[in-house]
Amino acid sequence: MRAERRNAAGFYSGRGAPCSLGGAGKSINSKSPAVDTVPWMRTPIIGICAALEPARWGVWDQAAVLLPHSYVRAVQRAGAVTVMLPPDPAVAADPDVVLDLLDALLLAGGADVDPTLYGAVRAAETIHTVPERDEFELALTRRALERDIPFLGICRGMQLMNVAQGGTLIQHVPSHVGHGEHLRVPGSFDDAEHPVHLAPGSTAATAAGEQHHATLSHHHQAVDRLGDELVVSGWADIDELPEAIEIPDKRFALGVQWHPEADETSPIIARLVREAREYALARAA
Repeated sequence: MRAERRNAAGFYSGRGAPCSLGGAGKSINSKSPAVDTVPWMRTPIIGICAALEPARWGVWDQAAVLLPHSYVRAVQRAGAVTVMLPPDPAVAADPDVVLDLLDALLLAGGADVDPTLYGAVRAAETIHTVPERDEFELALTRRALERDIPFLGICRGMQLMNVAQGGTLIQHVPSHVGHGEHLRVPGSFDDAEHPVHLAPGSTAATAAGEQHHATLSHHHQAVDRLGDELVVSGWADIDELPEAIEIPDKRFALGVQWHPEADETSPIIARLVREAREYALARAA
């Protein structure tokens, strides 16, 4: 069962079984993010996986560990602390070394996921992959989901979440849907808005605060066959492409294809921080 196929009343699980949640709906909440303040708790620590890319600054031009500042600002606005997580073979071999220190894990956008990881032949449009980052993030994702640590995958992060659970990807969305509306201006969120509809009662709808949600989009790959335990809980209005996936039985395991970190009105990352606080409290008990 391909992830983009669903009926009018429900969405499909990773095994192709229809689930009870689904469909578009009206706003159920304010979308303004809020900071939860619990004075007797320490500040939550959110680990964000960083990119490994060539970069230039000052007089230097060399490989660097990178993370757009918008991710850090979004976490800070929600009242948490960011820890950047660079690719590390030792951590890939033993993810608990890092996960023991975190209250939530966030996977950021970035390079394409290597198609050999989901058994596909590289398409001509899959140009830039970073094996060290893929290996590192796959290990962290699988272990974080196993431990039920709050998890949010953004853009590439949603795609990698699906691959970690045994799913596959569409390597070039324009060839699949016949248009380029999911990535209008490369390297920019100008004119990047498109709405999505979210399944009532889903983690995605709860985090967004509404069932019909405006998003900022910038991707050329997407979820194809769903991985184990995952369900699609959000779809693009323009073509029904999967825009959100989740594991309903987890405390908070969500992937979104859009970029909430680039939208200061989005409550998605604030919801992750709220879940991180609750997770920290539960494990301290």
